Amino acid sequence: MLRIKDHLRGLVVQALGDLGVDLSTVNFDVTEPARAEFGEFATNAAMVGAKVLGTNPRDLASRLVEQILNSSSPYLKGAELAGPGFVNFRLNNSWLYEDVSAALSMGVDGYGRSDIGKGKRLLLEFVSANPTGPLHLGNGWWASYGDSLGRLLAFVNYDVSTEYYVNDTGGQIRALGESLLALAKGEAVPEGGYSGEYVSTLARGYDGDLNDVTAAGKFASDKILVMIKESLSDLGITFDTWYSQASIEESGAVGEVVELLKANGAIEIQDGKSVFMATRYGDNRDRFLTKANGDYTYLAGDIAYHYDKLVRRGFDYAIDIFGADHQGQVPSLLGAMSALGCESSRLEILLGQMVSLQRGDEVVKFSKRKGNVVDLQEVTKEIGASAMRLLSLQTSIDRSSVVDLAVVTSKSMDNPVYYIQYAHARMAAIERMRIEREIPEPQIEDVDLSLLVHPRELELLKIQSRLDEVVSIAATERAPYKIVTWLRDFAGAFHGFYHDCSVLGDGPELTQARLCMVRGAQVAIKVALSLVGVEALERM
Repeated sequence: MLRIKDHLRGLVVQALGDLGVDLSTVNFDVTEPARAEFGEFATNAAMVGAKVLGTNPRDLASRLVEQILNSSSPYLKGAELAGPGFVNFRLNNSWLYEDVSAALSMGVDGYGRSDIGKGKRLLLEFVSANPTGPLHLGNGWWASYGDSLGRLLAFVNYDVSTEYYVNDTGGQIRALGESLLALAKGEAVPEGGYSGEYVSTLARGYDGDLNDVTAAGKFASDKILVMIKESLSDLGITFDTWYSQASIEESGAVGEVVELLKANGAIEIQDGKSVFMATRYGDNRDRFLTKANGDYTYLAGDIAYHYDKLVRRGFDYAIDIFGADHQGQVPSLLGAMSALGCESSRLEILLGQMVSLQRGDEVVKFSKRKGNVVDLQEVTKEIGASAMRLLSLQTSIDRSSVVDLAVVTSKSMDNPVYYIQYAHARMAAIERMRIEREIPEPQIEDVDLSLLVHPRELELLKIQSRLDEVVSIAATERAPYKIVTWLRDFAGAFHGFYHDCSVLGDGPELTQARLCMVRGAQVAIKVALSLVGVEALERM
């Protein structure tokens, strides 16, 4: 598959080499100019090179242009010096037509793929909400983000495993058990307990020992975990592993890791408690790993869990997606990995910000049915799984979001979900119309794609050609929202093309070329939709 920027970069490196300048390791850019009159692409190579060589950037750019124009590139129509030393490239359209052919030949399984991950094993942990209540809207936001990130990383050849860490032991599970028992006995929920309607429902179905807090907590958390799995399934999200916190503690792994930290000189004993000297590793304070009664702290278990990921199970990399309220534990976890001999770069922690709903003029902070958080299943049923997933990827995960229900449930072009999915539905409709009108099926080898010269056609083809680069950037920057940004741009270009160009009515040769273009576009949009876990609808 042709990557035009790589091709142009190669031309620049070759041209500079012919001039006796080795810039193969110098970081110069090949970008799209902000204004079309400057050509399809531009490079700052001469300005970067001039700094290295101590020469005038315009002089170097002028010599560079001369060398590039002497190249045998089949895509180059012209090159020119601009401004303080930019080189602008003007291309013929053949690279765009090659991209159509690539989409048709590679299909949805190959188009846009790359080998960034090189098969490295990566464990992606996300959601991991305590099984003490239903998932809320923010959990769904981060779940959609995490699942899409996993799809992206697998697409660029990481060997991805997904994991949900089940916090099925400790004080919160005990508080849940105490709350359930109190309600089962007809008593008030203890202070700091759980009082949602879901706990009352669970209490009515509990027939165990009314004095066994541990059994009640396990009963409730098991039931809630089933609810959590159902909520995630509604979004099309599953996990390879559901990893139990209790299993780590019962295995003795926490104690082993604490002893290893001691052996590495990273723990001091203060008042009989083990303290991880986290300030030596970039944290703002040291952290207790044991309590006064000798029990391990939550952080000790978390360190053991991450050591298990990177050492015992041998993953090359691990990525966690946490809520922003966990920000304080990031430095201590990264520091602990360093203290245990793991490169901290192997562990990456991403933080998701708050999400709110808007109904009319009201920003909804509480669910009318639950009486507490905005329930994920409730919202998914109201707006649909595809809407939930696309909306969660409108912006970066580290930005707060407000969802306007009036917009996302409407069937209009103002609804970004409808806008994107309708583009694919229109592509599918064109194929149905072709069959109904008995127009021959296009064969790419017999089609003259050079007939595709309408501005709307070229706009669509240029946006399509960016997909592989967008995928690579989105994966590298952990930013699946960039796929949705591409989808919005691509859908907009297709709707413009659909409005201005008659696919089936401008003569047989152009019809065949446009049918190939639409089929290529359909491959591209299916790839992008699959990366964010959204169905490509045939009809709307």
